[in-house]
Amino acid sequence: MADGAPRRVDEIAARAHFDQALADHAQAFETFFLARLLGLEFEYLPADAADADKEMCRLTFPVNDMLRNPQGSLHGGAMASAMDISMGHLINKVAGPGATIEMKIQYMRPVMGGTVTCEGSFTRRGRSLSFMESKLYTSEGKLAAHATATWKMPG
Repeated sequence: MADGAPRRVDEIAARAHFDQALADHAQAFETFFLARLLGLEFEYLPADAADADKEMCRLTFPVNDMLRNPQGSLHGGAMASAMDISMGHLINKVAGPGATIEMKIQYMRPVMGGTVTCEGSFTRRGRSLSFMESKLYTSEGKLAAHATATWKMPG
């Protein structure tokens, strides 16, 4: 292959992915542009009868070249966005649209590839404020990042 050929293929794939996200998005939960761009797939897990705070929003997405930082790992901003989305979609499911008041993230290991899983859940659910967390796992099931956040509930 000529110099630059592999990069050109990556650029073509990235542009096709971007164009598909742009074509498929709708300004709604699960289908807004950033969710489409990241390639998020959503799953909601019900709370068990003993603990309503165990309800969860799980999302998965593939690590692709567009989401990597210059070191080759999944960019921290993409990780933060996915964790925020996992918590926001759970709030929306149980109470309606909410707002992130603050969020803290601890990055524990780089994510080099595969499919990432985020699990957003409540740590304490209130009427006006809720405390939440999201854990981001590598495709091998290793914890790569942990976020805690305070959310303003709708109303």
